[in-house]
Amino acid sequence: MSEVKLLGTQSSFPCARIIWALKLKEVEYEFIEEDLFNKSPLLLKMNPVYKKVPVLIHIDKPVVESLVILEYIDETWKHNPLLPEDPYERATARFWAKFVDEKCVLSAWEAVKSEGENKKKAIETAQEMFEHLEKQIAGKKYFGGEKIGYLDLVIGWTSLWLNAMEEVGGMKLLVPEKFPSLSEWTQNFIRVPAIQDSLPPLENVVNYFQVGLNYLRSLSANKS
Repeated sequence: MSEVKLLGTQSSFPCARIIWALKLKEVEYEFIEEDLFNKSPLLLKMNPVYKKVPVLIHIDKPVVESLVILEYIDETWKHNPLLPEDPYERATARFWAKFVDEKCVLSAWEAVKSEGENKKKAIETAQEMFEHLEKQIAGKKYFGGEKIGYLDLVIGWTSLWLNAMEEVGGMKLLVPEKFPSLSEWTQNFIRVPAIQDSLPPLENVVNYFQVGLNYLRSLSANKS
């Protein structure tokens, strides 16, 4: 039996972060696909608080939440480090990772599900968040410098999942003319073999978000 297991779903970008990290670290693992509408007893046992993926199981011990898992992987398998050595640079990377999940991801999803005049405002808000990332990547190949690192994996969802969000939401957030450096970074990112070989088909991700959007709208309709 594998000492490293990953509970997840191929269409989830938090799970993709972990897959990328394990591949960059050359860690062998067993991937266990979860049905999020029919969660397995193993998932409920290993993540009883949030009951969601990803969950990394290392020697029968669970680690949850993608940002936490990334740091655990980096601290457990020292080769090919993801986080910088300098304490200030590490703190800065963690700040931007938190910003990405709390501001960029949520504002992009808000733009997906908004309609009418609210959608226009939501798109503007999301693009304001991406402007911060544009400034951070300007003049660099990767957020981690000359090689891919922790923050690149956190922001990696923009290389495919954002495209799917844009398709489902009938909009464009990451406009190349407005975000030239970030757009160039996405191309550099997906050229990395460990990343490229692990990307799910775009249509699967589109369906993943469409199902989620339909579910939210059905809940809203039932309340009204």
